[in-house]
Amino acid sequence: MNTATRRWKLYDTRLAWALVAPAVLLLFFLLILPILMMAVYTFFTFVTAGVESATLTLANWQEFFTDSYYHGFLLKTARIGATTAFICAVVGYFPAYFIWATNFKHKWLLLLLLIVPFWISFIIRTFSWINILGQQGVINVTLLKLGIISEPLPMLYTEGAVVMGLIHFLLPYMILNVYVSLESIDRTLIDAARSMGCTNAQAFREVTLPLSLPGLGAGLLLCFVLAAGSYVTPQLLGGSRDALFGNLIYDTIMGQLNWPMGATLSIVLFVLLGLVAAAYSRYVGLSQIVKGLSA
Repeated sequence: MNTATRRWKLYDTRLAWALVAPAVLLLFFLLILPILMMAVYTFFTFVTAGVESATLTLANWQEFFTDSYYHGFLLKTARIGATTAFICAVVGYFPAYFIWATNFKHKWLLLLLLIVPFWISFIIRTFSWINILGQQGVINVTLLKLGIISEPLPMLYTEGAVVMGLIHFLLPYMILNVYVSLESIDRTLIDAARSMGCTNAQAFREVTLPLSLPGLGAGLLLCFVLAAGSYVTPQLLGGSRDALFGNLIYDTIMGQLNWPMGATLSIVLFVLLGLVAAAYSRYVGLSQIVKGLSA
């Protein structure tokens, strides 16, 4: 290797590091460093509301692992997150398949209609369910006027209302991920399956569905993580018994002013969701999520 080639390789390496340095610094100071600080804060000693000591202790972790109160919230969060993700997968696959399979010339218009809800504030969309599920909401008022019920149904401030609000929020993410996965399928494979005697249903079961599973898995992961980490939807649509782990973290930090315990709970949720994402990345890969979000 001559001297000019060595100098070029050295210059190329330095240029690459110079280009990536701003992103690395932002990632470190805005993501890694706050997480590390929060992890250290979990070992601080809580003195009284708003006051903590730098004396290191394992009391916060011992309280979490021994108190079933926290375990109940964590299990409920995982259950609601999984339920929401599953319903989004079942409901969202069909419109994604329709958009992919339709011969409509202006398919972009269907995708535009799909992302229109993102143009409206998430808070406003969540509040709209109060006017639908409340005692004076559209459903109860309609049923009362039709004489089907004699008193309003308790639909608001329940676990079902929370799940419904989360589905409303997360369904477009599922549809986009599945659609991107379907769009990457070579249609000649389906034609080949049909030419070998497969019916449309058999071609879907043997070719389309298996090849679209990465997008379905990406949608499941995205919906589960966003649902499990949700705070606004349970706060607005759920009652005190229907709060999720994010609401517990908020109440611990802002209500009890117990920052060390709040940091502990935050790290627990971070680790739980991180393990789920790591498991998905191990068997599928996170690139499918990036494709879905950039559709």
